[in-house]
Amino acid sequence: MTSPIDTAAQKITSVDAIVEGLDGVGYIASHRIATSIFVAQNLTKPILVEGSAGVGKTELALSTANWLGLPLIRMQCYEGLDESKALYEWKYGKQLLYTQILKDKMGDVLTGASGLDEAMDKLHGFSDLFFSEQFLEPRPLLKALRQKHGAVLLIDEIDKSDEEFEAFLLEILSAYQVSIPEIGTITATVPPLVFLTSNNMREMGDALKRRCLHLFIPLPEEKLERRIVAARVPGIADRLTRQLVAFVHMLREQDLKKLPSISETIDWARVLVLMNAEALDTELVRNTLNVLLKHEQDFTAVDKSIPELTNKAKRY
Repeated sequence: MTSPIDTAAQKITSVDAIVEGLDGVGYIASHRIATSIFVAQNLTKPILVEGSAGVGKTELALSTANWLGLPLIRMQCYEGLDESKALYEWKYGKQLLYTQILKDKMGDVLTGASGLDEAMDKLHGFSDLFFSEQFLEPRPLLKALRQKHGAVLLIDEIDKSDEEFEAFLLEILSAYQVSIPEIGTITATVPPLVFLTSNNMREMGDALKRRCLHLFIPLPEEKLERRIVAARVPGIADRLTRQLVAFVHMLREQDLKKLPSISETIDWARVLVLMNAEALDTELVRNTLNVLLKHEQDFTAVDKSIPELTNKAKRY
């Protein structure tokens, strides 16, 4: 019987195989993206994926896990994230119960001891379970290292975490192991395929960058974005796809506070299909523009040019 790890290794045989495999689960990957995954898998290196919000960084990890048939273990980063939330913590409630049981049984344990020294000898004879596996609560990083057949580990929005946490990750990302003082070093049976995503809210440290392959995902060209929409919105008409993508690209040439991303293009396509649209018209665009634009000042900036932009898009 083929194990999941064998299946993953058999699937990541070439760059073209990755492009085709991700296409099969609805993620249209460029050869640059596929090459990064191929290198990461074969050199056991994490991938630091950067790009603006909504370009498909998180989706890349989700789709890779889906394609490979591996569990996805996701850790969402935020300010103040620490080791106890990311790696492990002790089951304090269970430890308190254990303490109570010890207290109740202390008399039985020390029965027959004639003095303090003998009583201490009897206590030392018992295993110290208080900080042991039985009381260990694994968090995402430890769970990823312990997956018998490997996993895809997504460390999402690493730029939102503190620099101290970034430094804490270095051991895991270089040696795929962690040190727990009370237990020892735990090494991954199968190193997970790691994706770290960043929206560039802050600059990542050089030490982290050295350990990672860097992958920047830009906003796609029209042809690629039409393929993405067709893959993610089954049944959408070709003409509508061409027009809505053309409209989005014209919006991206405007001076807006936030340009529409790929995820917003896909959301807009789904809304237009829901509205049974077969082509763009000015009223439809105006009524659904809130799917693309997220700031009132952007609505105001675009409002007067909606008819012109719509007419241009309808030529596609």
